[in-house]
Amino acid sequence: MAKHKLKKIRPKWDEYFLKISQLVSQRSTCLRRAVGAVIVKNRRILATGYNGAPTDLPHCAVSGCLRQKFKIPSGIHHELCRGLHAEMNAILQAAYYGIDISEGTLYVTNQPCILCAKMIVNARVKKIVMAAGYPDTEALMLFKKSQIRLIYKKI
Repeated sequence: MAKHKLKKIRPKWDEYFLKISQLVSQRSTCLRRAVGAVIVKNRRILATGYNGAPTDLPHCAVSGCLRQKFKIPSGIHHELCRGLHAEMNAILQAAYYGIDISEGTLYVTNQPCILCAKMIVNARVKKIVMAAGYPDTEALMLFKKSQIRLIYKKI
């Protein structure tokens, strides 16, 4: 009896971790955009995060969304959102557990905003792989000045 070997197609590492960030985004409690982030170093997941209300506070579906109510476009007036961004939550989780993310790679479903960009720069992340853009050119300029490598990949 002949054995048939099926060729298994394995995703490349960037695609693999980016797909995981997409899965993480499904935990989001944001009414406007579900974002997921995964921080990786040496091909190991160090932390994950998704966007939503702070721990133990009501989700936006319960408390409402000011940005939605006042029709505030993406990319401006981040201070009017009570939620944390996925990138912030991933960085905070790493800090909470004492995990060094410097020299790591951030995989995220959307380009980080300027608030997250500042945190990413100070956390010493060296590469960001993202699936979609975001209307925040200030963040892009900050990444360029900080020599953080940006890669756009469709998932």
